[in-house]
Amino acid sequence: MSSTPANGSSEPESPSGDRPRGPRVVVVGAGIVGCSLADELTARGWTDVTVLEQGPLPAPGGSTSHAPGLVFQTNPSRTLTAFAQYTVEKFSALETDGGPCFQRVGGLELATTPERLADLHRRAGYAASWGVRGEVVGAARCKELWPLIDESVVLGGFHTPDDGLARALSAARAQLDRATGRGARFLERHTVTGVESADGRVTGVVTDRGTFPADHVVSAAGFWGPVIGRMAGIDVPLQPLAHQYARTCPLPELAGATAEATRPILRFQDRDLYFREHTDRLGVGSYAHRPLLVDPFAVPPYDEARARNMDMPSSFPFTEEDWAPSWDDCRWLIPALREAEIEEGFNGVFSFTPDGMPVLGESRRLRGFWLAEAVWVTHSAGVARAVAEWMVDGRPQLDLHECDLTRFEEAQRSPSYVRERGSQQFVEVYDVLHPLQPVERPRPLRVSPFYARQQELGAYFLEGGGWERPHWYEANAPLTDGLRLPERDAWSARYWSPVAAAEARATRERVALYDMTPLRRLEVTGPGALDHLHRMTTNNLRKKPGAVTYTLLLDESGGIRSDLTVARLAPDRFQVGANSPADLDWLTRHAPDGVQIRDITAGTCCIGVWGPLARDLVQPLAPDDFSHEGFGYFRAKETWIGQVPVTAMRLSYVGELGWELYTTADLGLRLWDTLWAAGQELGVVAAGRSAFNSLRLEKGYRSWGTDMTDEHHPFEAGLGFAVRMDKEFVGREALVDAPVTRRLTPLLLDDPAAVVLGKEPVHAPALDAARGGAPLGSPAGYVTSASYGYTLGRCVAYAWLPAGLATGATVHIEYFGERVPATVAEEPLFDPKMTRIRR
Repeated sequence: MSSTPANGSSEPESPSGDRPRGPRVVVVGAGIVGCSLADELTARGWTDVTVLEQGPLPAPGGSTSHAPGLVFQTNPSRTLTAFAQYTVEKFSALETDGGPCFQRVGGLELATTPERLADLHRRAGYAASWGVRGEVVGAARCKELWPLIDESVVLGGFHTPDDGLARALSAARAQLDRATGRGARFLERHTVTGVESADGRVTGVVTDRGTFPADHVVSAAGFWGPVIGRMAGIDVPLQPLAHQYARTCPLPELAGATAEATRPILRFQDRDLYFREHTDRLGVGSYAHRPLLVDPFAVPPYDEARARNMDMPSSFPFTEEDWAPSWDDCRWLIPALREAEIEEGFNGVFSFTPDGMPVLGESRRLRGFWLAEAVWVTHSAGVARAVAEWMVDGRPQLDLHECDLTRFEEAQRSPSYVRERGSQQFVEVYDVLHPLQPVERPRPLRVSPFYARQQELGAYFLEGGGWERPHWYEANAPLTDGLRLPERDAWSARYWSPVAAAEARATRERVALYDMTPLRRLEVTGPGALDHLHRMTTNNLRKKPGAVTYTLLLDESGGIRSDLTVARLAPDRFQVGANSPADLDWLTRHAPDGVQIRDITAGTCCIGVWGPLARDLVQPLAPDDFSHEGFGYFRAKETWIGQVPVTAMRLSYVGELGWELYTTADLGLRLWDTLWAAGQELGVVAAGRSAFNSLRLEKGYRSWGTDMTDEHHPFEAGLGFAVRMDKEFVGREALVDAPVTRRLTPLLLDDPAAVVLGKEPVHAPALDAARGGAPLGSPAGYVTSASYGYTLGRCVAYAWLPAGLATGATVHIEYFGERVPATVAEEPLFDPKMTRIRR
């Protein structure tokens, strides 16, 4: 957690009056993240940086000190891939002791099962989408790259020539030296004992050797993060686990080797193993063993660990019984190991979160207190750059919503939840995971008031944000009779059912009930509520009570932080449909005195009633006029459905007539039963998220976090209609001359039987020809959302592509290594005149 003074001083106060002015930053932890962050901050002019480390430098004993250094850049997450790409770029340019801090030996992932080989094709698609060089190769090429493997058991591999080995301690030292040269100081053997604050803002860090005043404190303490967080009153959702790593004795097959490594880093994910060279030895890491949980509050400090015969605090004794099955698997793949022995091994501690992503950002409970936790060496430099940009410039260049510390719901922050989900993340590190695959436990965690009825209807639940979310209902299976649907491949058929098509048709032809409870709802009240929301969002909110407005939250650079639906229910009372806890944080952070903002999601519920017969269902149950003239589109009323008080909003995310009906959670079941009973004569069905996603893509409705993020501005995302440039709002100035060089583009797959799922690379032959590239050149963009459009009889995909692609242009989407033709379409694809919604 803490560092030795590079300037030779251990005094807590500034050593001289000529220290650079500006924000005082204290970084807790001088591992790879802390050193990288100090380098990035000082490079941006924030030079009053103190890095505190409890162990000795340059190897303080945290995870960095034992990290094997393998850097595989490709990840399903575009953000994690970008972090890794910058780490490779930066470390390749760093040197210590005349040697590089990164060895570009390449990477090789092996497949010994058909399922894994298919997954490698999918990973190759991710690599192409995110700009990582790679190709799927045959067994013979795998043997050329790694002569020690048994070629007969290998079906193929994924070769990434720019991956390799990061020398973590060397990279940390190189960045420490650079940051020190700019004015930062690193103080070793300073154990943090407290975090000081006043009026909700951090003011300093207390150590066993003095107190360090601070305007910003960054916890980069690795698996000690929860310890530092507790001192600040902040829960850090991170679970440390021990992971086995061993080195073999010298191998005759590697005799005479002088370089640290020459062959690619190797993954054998079918058995949860990875390999790297250590000159004439092999290093082997295993995720195949049981989760070995570590209590961060019980990890001994450096000197105590040494007294216990531990090499360092992060290196626990090697457990032979856990290793034995993995060693058998090693010998199966690499015959040279059949006569070899393990020379040394340890159980190294590092961090896992409930969703496997880092935890980054500023706490909303304690301003000025930042987290840069659960970061692996692979992503360290990229994370440091992003956090430094966030601190210095107010926003990172990369979309970080997957990593934002606010992303976890309260129900997902309990120690029990973090422990169970962190353990499962360890188990699943190398598993083949479907993009729709839900967590298996702990479930159910959050349920809507309709849960019992959904179970009775045979709901197939997936999970999101802790909520049980029906994907389809088996009670609707008889409605699939007569449906003609193309057969799906095994991958796209997972977590899908033809019932979704029947539910989509029922929505288009009759009426359906959708559980919209998990969508976030905020209440904004107070005499300044209108002015606050009007200033914070892009559209005109100065409308009479009863108006509903679709609008955007932007950051200062014009990036889309979120999209909102704002209903003005009274002069000083608004209900806001939002996306994530970060929206609450952003609105609250900028709120003036007198404006109250609270999350009302847990205490309320919502049913979407959509379809051409929606009015026939709700009108007989309501005392108010639900006609088009009496209840127009994008209007709201507080009324009754039977005996249930509701806030009704005439909105539709599926492209059909209908309303969102909100009530309190205690009355939710009564609302469902009332609508269900009244709808029987109309053929009402319950419909799930699978149908919902299909219908919304047919209408071209965007999903924030998937289709657009703060890396995109409204005009390129096709949301210019929600921006009023004749008013003042956050981000307006950045939009004045914002170029549109790319667009969120609708695509229709040409083959009615073809399906893609999202994140696939998109190739544009016309653009390749225009720039003189080969027909199979680098991708022009990537798919964001995709779903089969049951009304259209084609799969619909949205993709970020260059703005120059004309409607009707042919593109190719790469799906498991195959090029699937698609056509650039005009949106909306369904009901362009909006007659179905506005009837």
